[in-house]
Amino acid sequence: MASQKRSGARKDQILKAAEKVFAEKGFHEATISEVAREAGLSDATIYEYFSTKEELLFSIPVETTEKGMETLNFHLNYIRGASNKVRSIVYHYLSFYQNHPEYASVVMLILKQNRKFLDTEAYRIIREGFRVITRVVEEGVASREFRSDANPFLVRSVLLGTIEHLVIRRLLLGQPEDLMSLVDPLTDMIIQGIQKDEGPKGWHLRLVLDRDEGEPTGEVSD
Repeated sequence: MASQKRSGARKDQILKAAEKVFAEKGFHEATISEVAREAGLSDATIYEYFSTKEELLFSIPVETTEKGMETLNFHLNYIRGASNKVRSIVYHYLSFYQNHPEYASVVMLILKQNRKFLDTEAYRIIREGFRVITRVVEEGVASREFRSDANPFLVRSVLLGTIEHLVIRRLLLGQPEDLMSLVDPLTDMIIQGIQKDEGPKGWHLRLVLDRDEGEPTGEVSD
């Protein structure tokens, strides 16, 4: 048991070192020796856990994504209303990328460019996270909180595409500096686009007595 804990801790140590080195130097420029130095280990120890540099790269998102989805799903279970759940999802993504810039750099600037990553376990877990958004939108449509013609796939694409654009822009240009300040504007934009139309406003007729003629007149207001 103790041996398994040590092995798990060592693997996490290597993954965090690789995340830092890959984020700073890029995947192709970085070497296993640099990862080993960052982790305070030998090259041979790295190869005990990961047979190739690419396997090491693909392993970085696995545990992080699993923990992130567990946290998100836990909170969603206690949130009422699809709109509030969408806001929680936006907060979750932007908060995580804001607080983990090295991880964001690896995922957005390196992994997304590697087609082999689409066949990995890590990507399967990430796709499961995407489906959470789809289910929330479907829930909103079913409860009539969202319009019946709201397309869950398109809503998910708009949400994730916007987040991806904002994060990449921050990584490359340093702007927007504070991703958290965009949680409400982004959420409101999405919700306003799919929220069920409440229909036309009601009309109220108010009768006013004309003092000169003694006859009532009608005033209409919305």
